[in-house]
Amino acid sequence: MFDHLLVPLDGSPLAEAALPAAMELASKFNSKITLVWVIQPPHLIMTAANGSVYAQLLTEMRHQSEQDAQTYLRSHQGSLRQQGYSVQAVVTEGENIADALLDVAANREVDTIVMSTHGRGGLSRWVFGSVADKVLRQAEVPVLLIRAKEETSDWKPREVETAV
Repeated sequence: MFDHLLVPLDGSPLAEAALPAAMELASKFNSKITLVWVIQPPHLIMTAANGSVYAQLLTEMRHQSEQDAQTYLRSHQGSLRQQGYSVQAVVTEGENIADALLDVAANREVDTIVMSTHGRGGLSRWVFGSVADKVLRQAEVPVLLIRAKEETSDWKPREVETAV
């Protein structure tokens, strides 16, 4: 256990709150870290008259999302490697984020998932669901959940410029 850690990120400081715990585990157990971002396919309502225009727009939106995610993950990967960690970065796509994370964990032979929970409750959790909850219930490996708050993440990534 703790040989290969999966750390899901989504660009938010709340998701980054899991990084210090993952780094501590990796330091103590000489673990490999895989950072993963799941992009969701964009959705637009198409009409028959403008179908090809919308298809092109969807393709461009997906490509831009993937580029942004790769840039973000590479930044974290570089920072962690400079600190001596063995790090991979993976961008994957999926309608259901929890299912996509579990697929990456299984396909990459991850033995522990370290992720933050955004701490939603009540109506917000019911409406949006909880990725962390779904991963926790369905994972075949241990899951370490870090309860994140806005000010929790003291790990600072490098600034990343993205083309708009």
